Parts: sequence; C-alpha cells; structure tokens
Amino acid sequence: MIEVTKLNDIKVSINAELIEMVEEVPDTVITLTTGKKIFVKESRQKIENLVKLYKRDIFSQILKMNE
Repeated sequence: MIEVTKLNDIKVSINAELIEMVEEVPDTVITLTTGKKIFVKESRQKIENLVKLYKRDIFSQILKMNE
C-alpha cells in the first residue's frame, strides 16, 4: 500500500498493485484497474517513486525469506 493525499486533504492508502495509470491533467489522477479514479495532491513523479519504494520493500522481504 502507498499513502496519498486526496484533494480534500484526507490521507488514504491505496494498493499499488491496482494502479493502472497516473496522469497530471493538471491535478494528478490515479486510475485503478477497477476503473476507479482518485484525485491526489502528489505529483505523478512522487507516485512513481512511492510505488518503486513499495516494490523494493516487497522484493527485499522475499529475498530475505529465501536466504
């Protein structure tokens, strides 16, 4: 899960695995594989970085389990 801030300043956690697309039009819109759209304050680049950090954390945990 990654934490983002909706336009009304409410923080929510979303499943990074469900992100299909992130657009800046000019607000950042996250489209999920379910078709739901979430408008957030974070930039597209920030969302990309959060997803990368999430994936690194998951994969590092898997590697540790296999040691």
